[in-house]
Amino acid sequence: MSVTIREAVPADIGTIYAFILALADYEKLSHQVKADRETLAKYLFGPRPMAEVLIADHEGKAIGFALFFHNFSTFEGRPGLYLEDLFVIPEARGLGAGKALLSRLAQLAIKRDCARLEWWVLDWNAPSIAFYRSLGARPMDEWTVQRVDGEALNALASAHPVS
Repeated sequence: MSVTIREAVPADIGTIYAFILALADYEKLSHQVKADRETLAKYLFGPRPMAEVLIADHEGKAIGFALFFHNFSTFEGRPGLYLEDLFVIPEARGLGAGKALLSRLAQLAIKRDCARLEWWVLDWNAPSIAFYRSLGARPMDEWTVQRVDGEALNALASAHPVS
């Protein structure tokens, strides 16, 4: 296979950051990126890593990445893997990097006794949705994502004083 998958190392932080910016541009969400290399390095490779990254290489060049972390299902009573970002540079699409990254994530999920592998996809991203369906992914249409951030997060945190 011409695409290889490897675990990211601290020296990859610039590449990871570039992939995040490219993904944000593709998703028309560049204005939402607050991350920087230093923060990413802290949370990916610091004393308490919060996420992991796989890198897809082709002919000695990084062409894509998957950033993921563990979650936990109380119903299953087991951990899961949550895929935060999956991105392959446009000129490398069709080489099988996306499928290889997802396959490696599935292998890790099984090895780590995870009940599932899950992720979100923007509802307008028809090519990605079709790709995911071809791999056996199914939509969770009965669920609606909820988020609290910014000022609402601060307000919620102060709503009940710590005793």
